[in-house]
Amino acid sequence: MSPTPATPAALVDLEGVRAGVDDALAAHVAALRARLASVGPDADVLADAVETMLRGGKRLRAAFCYWSWRAHGGEPGTTAATAVLQVGAALELFQAAALFHDDVMDDSDTRRGRPAAHRAFAAMHGELGLQGDAEHFGASAAILLGDLALVASEEVFAEALTSFPAGAAARARGVFDLMRTEVTVGQYLDVLAQSQPWGQDAEADEARARQVIRAKSARYSVEHPLVLGASLADASPGDVAALRELGLALGEAFQLRDDVLGVFGDPATTGKPAGDDLREGKRTVLVVRALRAATSRGDERTAALLRTGLGDRSLSDEQVATTADAIAATGALAEVEQLIDELAGTAFAAIEARAWPDPAAGVLTLLAHATVDRQA
Repeated sequence: MSPTPATPAALVDLEGVRAGVDDALAAHVAALRARLASVGPDADVLADAVETMLRGGKRLRAAFCYWSWRAHGGEPGTTAATAVLQVGAALELFQAAALFHDDVMDDSDTRRGRPAAHRAFAAMHGELGLQGDAEHFGASAAILLGDLALVASEEVFAEALTSFPAGAAARARGVFDLMRTEVTVGQYLDVLAQSQPWGQDAEADEARARQVIRAKSARYSVEHPLVLGASLADASPGDVAALRELGLALGEAFQLRDDVLGVFGDPATTGKPAGDDLREGKRTVLVVRALRAATSRGDERTAALLRTGLGDRSLSDEQVATTADAIAATGALAEVEQLIDELAGTAFAAIEARAWPDPAAGVLTLLAHATVDRQA
């Protein structure tokens, strides 16, 4: 194939994937505004919030779905291609729902460089001089926004399926339903993991962290979008099984990269404050390995930093930087980078072995690299 741009944004633009997904999302937001207007004028602010959340996505999940469909025989410029992009829009709406809810559960301050929805609605409560507790109002609004986006994802997905044969539609429906169930359960497992004692059994801590990664993020970020696209193209069970294996490995590497960026990322690029994961108390593989290394070496200073600092929202930027440096000094950062390379290497080898036609094979390879090599 001819040279292909390798930046995530350029890759998602190929064959009009971003434009098609964005058009589908814009059409849904317009329809949502009309529905909300019939309910009452005060509800339009909900459409604004959904539109804001949708505006910042990378569209990687939609791209994995589309190019998997192309790899398994889908043809561009067809009615089916438009429907696959609608499925990509449904994935984006589902991600928006998860993010609205996740930000409430994590009590996050920002999302994509803007105030998280619950913070924005709490601020609106004050600006309008409303009665009651502003934070409760904001959290309630964000939960309802997540529900609204979840309803939207189902609606857009169901409409897209009408363009496919019954068998392919039924298989895709099964994947979509499984994905939504897994993410919901994964969110609970994350909440549970953050509430359990930790630091006593490093092996158990890491097992919990990786279980959360797989259920909450890895499968829905890469594996399920790949399988959705293949299912819509009526791929064989063997092809689907291969996609599940490589998609899970690549998805886990994707989330591990997120965990690294959550501590060491540049806020100007990630859209989140430096060390936000530390303040939120995320017990990632990175942190678990750092505490294990510090404990095994008798490095009580670093162990104490992690035990007392993790989850402390009052950490200053200087304290965050000190903790990040301490994590790196344990060797945990290098270990996680090696784990990312191993998982990604498994996925790259599996992609190469599939013998997919170009341009799909080349684009999927580049998308896989963009997923783990990114800075945001």
